Amino acid sequence: MTIGLPEHRHTTEGRERRIGVELELTGLPLPRLAELVAELFGGSLHPRSEYEIEIATRLGTFRAELDFDYLKRLARAQADQPPGELEQAATELLGSLALQLAPLELVSPPLPLSELGELDQLFRRLQACGAKGTRHALHYAFGLHLNPELPDTGAPTLLRYFRAYLCLHDWLAQREDIVAARKLSPYIRSVSQDYCRRVISPEYRPDLAGFTDDYLAANPSRNRAMDLLPMLAWHDEARVQRQVHDGKVNKRPTLHYRLPNSDIDNPAWSLHHAWDGWLQVESLANDEARLAQLCRAYAEHLDQLTPDFIDPWKLKVLPWLR
Repeated sequence: MTIGLPEHRHTTEGRERRIGVELELTGLPLPRLAELVAELFGGSLHPRSEYEIEIATRLGTFRAELDFDYLKRLARAQADQPPGELEQAATELLGSLALQLAPLELVSPPLPLSELGELDQLFRRLQACGAKGTRHALHYAFGLHLNPELPDTGAPTLLRYFRAYLCLHDWLAQREDIVAARKLSPYIRSVSQDYCRRVISPEYRPDLAGFTDDYLAANPSRNRAMDLLPMLAWHDEARVQRQVHDGKVNKRPTLHYRLPNSDIDNPAWSLHHAWDGWLQVESLANDEARLAQLCRAYAEHLDQLTPDFIDPWKLKVLPWLR
C-alpha cells in the first residue's frame, strides 16, 4: 500500500519536506530491535550504552533505546567508569524492572516525505517478529509520534497548522481510539478551551514572539497531544527553557504530534492509520477559506450551552473533512 502525500510536499526553499517518526513498543530485546533495523536498511550498530544503540543506515541514523532517562545516564557513566559489584547489581536490578514497565523507543532520522513508506515496511517487519504495542497490557501508554517539517517556520504557517489541528483534535482522538492508559496519563493532554478559543479567533494574529509567549503561558509542558515546544525552541530556545525547564525538549523545525497509539501488534494497524489522519490536518491547514469557516463553526460550538457529549464536535466536523 502506497503512503499518501500532502499537496504541499516542499518547503518554500524548494526542498522536499521531511518527517521524523518515534515508535514506542515492547516484546523485543533492545539488540534485536536494532538488528532488525540494520537488516532491513543495510546498517551497522553503534551502542552508546547497554540501553542505547545507534543504527547507521542508508536512510540515516536510527536510535533504539529504553525510554528511561535516568537508567540511560547511569549506563553511560558506568561505561566510562566501571562500577563496583554492588553498584552493578543495583543497576542490573533497576534495568530488569525498567524493561517490564518502560517501553523501548525507536527514533527514525528525518526522512523525505516520499520515503515514509520505508518505515511502513519496517513496522510490518517488527510486527512479524513479535513487537507489542499499547494494547498488550493495561498499564502500557505507548504512542506513535510524528514530527513533520512545515513548508516554512513562520508564525502564519505555524498558526494555520495549529488551528487545523485544534479543529480536528476530537475527530482524530476518536479515530485513534486512544487506550485508557494513555487517556489517564499526562502525556497527551489537550489545550484548555479558553486557549483554544483564543487561537481559533480570526482576530488572533500574533507575531512569533507573541505566539510563543501565549503558548508557553498556557502550555508550559511538552505533554500535549500536539507539542509545539520543539518548533518554538528552534526559534528561541532560551525563551522556551526559561518557562519549561525540561531537558527533553529538543529544538527542531517540526511539529511534535503525539496523539496516535502505538498499535504495532495489531495486524490491521499500520503507519497509514496515523498518517492518513494527519493528512486531514495538512489539507485543512492549506485551505485557508475552509479553515476560517471551520474555526468559526468550532468557536460557535465551544460557546453553545449544550454539552459536547450530547452534540459532539467529533461528529459535527465530519462534513468538513476531505
